[in-house]
Amino acid sequence: MRILVLNYEHPPIGGGGGRLAAKVGAGLVGRGHQVRVLTAGMPHLPSESLENGMEVRRVRAFRKREDTCSVPEMALWVIAAIPAILAEIRRWKPDVVHAHFAVPTGAVAWVASKVTGVPYVLTAHLGDVPGGVPEQTGSLFRWIQPFTVPIWKGAAATTAVSSFVAGLAESAYGISPKVILNGMELPPPLPLETHEPPRLLMVGRVSVQKNPITAIRSLGLLKPLPWQCCMIGDGPLLSEVKAEATRLGISERIDFQGWASAEEVSDAMRQSDILLMPSLSEGLPMVAVEALAHGLAIVGSRIGGLADVACETGAANARLYDLSSGPEGFAETIKPLLNDPMALLEAKKASLAMASKFDLGAVLDEYESLLRSVATR
Repeated sequence: MRILVLNYEHPPIGGGGGRLAAKVGAGLVGRGHQVRVLTAGMPHLPSESLENGMEVRRVRAFRKREDTCSVPEMALWVIAAIPAILAEIRRWKPDVVHAHFAVPTGAVAWVASKVTGVPYVLTAHLGDVPGGVPEQTGSLFRWIQPFTVPIWKGAAATTAVSSFVAGLAESAYGISPKVILNGMELPPPLPLETHEPPRLLMVGRVSVQKNPITAIRSLGLLKPLPWQCCMIGDGPLLSEVKAEATRLGISERIDFQGWASAEEVSDAMRQSDILLMPSLSEGLPMVAVEALAHGLAIVGSRIGGLADVACETGAANARLYDLSSGPEGFAETIKPLLNDPMALLEAKKASLAMASKFDLGAVLDEYESLLRSVATR
């Protein structure tokens, strides 16, 4: 097949959704398909490149940061991407378009399909669905949701990265997307050990959704216990998070690394014990899937988006807290793993065992089958 991947985020731009799309695209190239990627550009990135067998073409539209994108920047990218995809379809004649994120990418795919007749498969990640990230997109969807209905109805097939995201889409649009979990190439299993002191890790945009202030205040409550923490990411709350760490007297125990490449994130995971995820909302976080593959225990919030990666019973790999319990509740959830190295090691082993269900090969099977069925209709 000739597959045109459409995504407003592609590494190094964006987060887990962009990394997932890139992994799927590269995997499909490995299976003999031709893949082109149309995505967002920035001044320091080449307009055209070859990455893992994929031809990547970037459309610049005044995006200022790799880690985040404002609504006006999304709108400008849509305006710039529509003529770019129409030209790409005329030149290359793809069999199918795979669009990641219903908003904003889906709008480009819908226009292109209406004009050219090329079908598109839509993959939803979380914030592109009403109710996914209400603290960030609630007001936006109140006025744009009617305009997103044709995007979902016009897709030849729809998928979602978790059962939670699929449920949100069904509630909002009356459509039941196929659930295809995020996946990754699992690294060779390494002997697991715990570090002394335990090493904590947070990865992601430093934004309201990720709830980093709660994490910092929880670590302040755990100051008497031994631990070190690495925080990878950038975002609007970073200065506030750093100031809070200084106020609590724990800044010397936290390594603020800023935005990092996928390789740097993997390196950090290999040196860590526990992934902290106090998020207000998640779809199926790619960082949690990566954490499973590296054998990290997970301490996170009891939300639907973590249900597929966090197990609290049996061979439990996770400890979860209720968001209503605040920093105190999160601290109490972390504490047992800091106090008991054997419990921490067992949780790490359970994560490594759970990783097998996210093997990229099985994920590729599902995407390949779906894209082929749409391309040959």
